[in-house]
Amino acid sequence: MIRLKNSVNSSAEMSLTPLIDMVFLLIIFFLLTTRFITEEGISVKLPQADSTTPQTQREITVYVSKEGRIFIGNRAITLHQLYYELRSLIGSDRDKLVVIKADRNAILNKVVKVMDVAKTAGAARLCIATRKEGYGE
Repeated sequence: MIRLKNSVNSSAEMSLTPLIDMVFLLIIFFLLTTRFITEEGISVKLPQADSTTPQTQREITVYVSKEGRIFIGNRAITLHQLYYELRSLIGSDRDKLVVIKADRNAILNKVVKVMDVAKTAGAARLCIATRKEGYGE
């Protein structure tokens, strides 16, 4: 019997340094290009729900504080002014989404009145913002 000697004992090594460099470059890239989302200036504690979906389209946001004050942007307005403000913001785009961000301790009647004014002003699409259960305060 003939024995063949396997004299090839080369070990192939792969350097991890270029891989680690690329991972760090990708992390830096994503950190620098990430758009940090900031909420507008009115502080409300949103009610929590198990099934929430993020809204990705442009919308009109109406805030209701726990004291029952109504805001669009950082401007406090009355229910009467809300009608005219929403009417001008909605314009001819009846499909524009109106989001109501009401504090979880806000008086329910005030939130319902805001919804009613939004519908009267021509909002065909209306939703109330919630926060997913267990995510932040």
